[in-house]
Amino acid sequence: MLPKALENAIEALGMLPGVGPRTAERYAYYLFKSSPKVSEEIIETLSNIHTKVKSCPVTFALIDEKDEVSPLYSDNSRDKTTILVVEEPLDIYAIEATHGYKGTYHVLGGAVSPIDGITPDQLHIEELVERVKKDNVGEVIIATNPSVEGESTALLLEKILHEKNPKLKLTRLARGLPLGVDLSYADQITLSAALENRTRL
Repeated sequence: MLPKALENAIEALGMLPGVGPRTAERYAYYLFKSSPKVSEEIIETLSNIHTKVKSCPVTFALIDEKDEVSPLYSDNSRDKTTILVVEEPLDIYAIEATHGYKGTYHVLGGAVSPIDGITPDQLHIEELVERVKKDNVGEVIIATNPSVEGESTALLLEKILHEKNPKLKLTRLARGLPLGVDLSYADQITLSAALENRTRL
């Protein structure tokens, strides 16, 4: 029989993905024991997510409220004739961390998944087609996740983009077995990709 305010805090924290009841209890109790300033800072930070973060109207990446478009698009050193397509905004930062890509990005906003009710018209596919035309794009790199949904989305993009622009170069990120993984632990999609993308020794 916990105090109502603590119960409400546990319930709210339990809404976060990956946070079970016990973890939510620990988080709530930690905040209760901590200085009120900790909770106040968290409250302010969370409220800023909705007021100071927005979506780029061109790339659909996450940007600061003061920015008109994503700096990764407006930067003149970026190659606008190359677009790397990802499912979600946070995927961009994984690519950027490699410091090996100098083109621009396009966020689909998910992957086609009939089971979850996500259809192609809910994704930013039409906007991608427009960008290819507007920026005179020569190559589109498809970097959807190596899942059933990601594969289906990649095939759909390939079909749509080739129909609109047959000369457009379409590529995919190489896929295969990561270092340190035993074959017996690899899933079928990863193994299939590893076979397909095998290289000469």
